[in-house]
Amino acid sequence: MNCIEDGWMRKVGIMSMQRIANYGSFLQAYALKQLIEEVGCNVEFVDYHVGAPVITENADSKNKVVRKIEKGLETFRYRAPLAHKLSFIRYKQSFAQKYMPLLGITDEMNYNPTVDCLVIGSDEVFNCIQKNSNVGYSPELFGKNNHAKKLITYAASFGNTTLEKLEKYKKANEVGALLKKFDAISVRDANSGTIVEQLTGKEPVYNLDPVLTYDYMNCCDKIPQVQTNEKYLILYAYAGRISNDEADWIAAYAKKKNLKVYAIGGIQKCADRFVDCSPFEVLAYFRNAEEVITDTFHGSIFSVITHRSFTTLIRKSVGNSYGNEEKLSDLLKRLGLANRMTTKIEDTENINEKAIDYAKVDEQLKAHREVAKEYLRKNLEE
Repeated sequence: MNCIEDGWMRKVGIMSMQRIANYGSFLQAYALKQLIEEVGCNVEFVDYHVGAPVITENADSKNKVVRKIEKGLETFRYRAPLAHKLSFIRYKQSFAQKYMPLLGITDEMNYNPTVDCLVIGSDEVFNCIQKNSNVGYSPELFGKNNHAKKLITYAASFGNTTLEKLEKYKKANEVGALLKKFDAISVRDANSGTIVEQLTGKEPVYNLDPVLTYDYMNCCDKIPQVQTNEKYLILYAYAGRISNDEADWIAAYAKKKNLKVYAIGGIQKCADRFVDCSPFEVLAYFRNAEEVITDTFHGSIFSVITHRSFTTLIRKSVGNSYGNEEKLSDLLKRLGLANRMTTKIEDTENINEKAIDYAKVDEQLKAHREVAKEYLRKNLEE
C-alpha cells in the first residue's frame, strides 16, 4: 500500500526552512522529500509569509537589501583571512541559485497551494519567539490558512522557544488553538514535546531529524568522493560563534596533532581553509575528516552519520540570546552520546580520544528509522 491510488499520486507539500542558505536546512529538506517520495507521493515545497518578529527589542526591522549589505559588512568584521571572507560571501550569495533547483525550488514563491497533505517540518518551524526578522512570527508555520486535506508535522521543533516564552509574549493560546487542528504531530525534542502536550493535551510522536532518518551514506547517490592530500579536522560552526580564545586553542590543538583546520559553514580565525562546497560534498568532507569540532545541531548529526570522532560545544541560552543547549543535549542523549558535549573547548582533546561505539548507535538509528517511516506511511496513506 502506498500513496498511489488508481494511477493517481498523492500530492504532498513540505513547509520547512528550505530557502535558508544553510547546509543543515538543505539536507534535512532533501532528506524529508526523499522519505516522502519513498512512500510514493509527489512532493513540492511550500512557502510561508514571514511575519514581524515577536521580540522587538534589538529586532532587525530593516528591509532585505539593507540586511544583506549589513551581513556582508559583518563578515568583514570577523577575524579570518581575507580570502576566506570573500569566499564566504560568494558561498552565501550563490547558495540559492546553485542548490535550490536540487529541491525543485524556483525563485517563484509557492504560497498556500492545494495539496492532499501538508507536512510542516522538520527544522525549527515552531521557534516563533525570537527576534530574527528572516523568520518572524508566522501562524502559517502552525498550519493557518493551509489548503490541505490533511495537516501533519514531521520532527518539528520549537528550538529555544519555551512554554514560558509563549506565555510571556501572549502567544500560547493562539499556538495551542492552531496545534489542536493538526491530524498528527511529530516533534524531534523533549522541549517541543512538552509544549505540544501542555497546549493540546495530546502526546506527540518523537521522530529524529530527517538527516538521521534518511540513510544518506547508504542511500544517496549524490555524495561524491573528495580527494585531499592532507589530514584535517573539520570545524563546523557559524561565523562569529567561535571565540578568539577557542580559535587559538583549536589552532594549537590541530598543530600538535599535525592536522589542518577546514572550516565549513562559517569562516573561522583558526582555519587553514574555508571550504565552499555543495551540501552533498559536505558529507564527503566529513567522511574523510580525522575528527570534528562543532557547536551546531547538524554538525553533530553529520559527524554521527559519517562515524567521526567529534566534540559538540554547548552554548547556553541567556535571556533572549540564541543558545543551542535544549536541542543538542536532547539529540545527543537520545543517541547515547551525551559524553560528546562540553561547554569548554579544552575538553575536546579528551572527548575526541574516546572511541564511539557506532555499531550501537547504528542499531538505535535503525529502530528510530523504522518508527519514522511507519509514522509517515500511516499518515500519508490514510
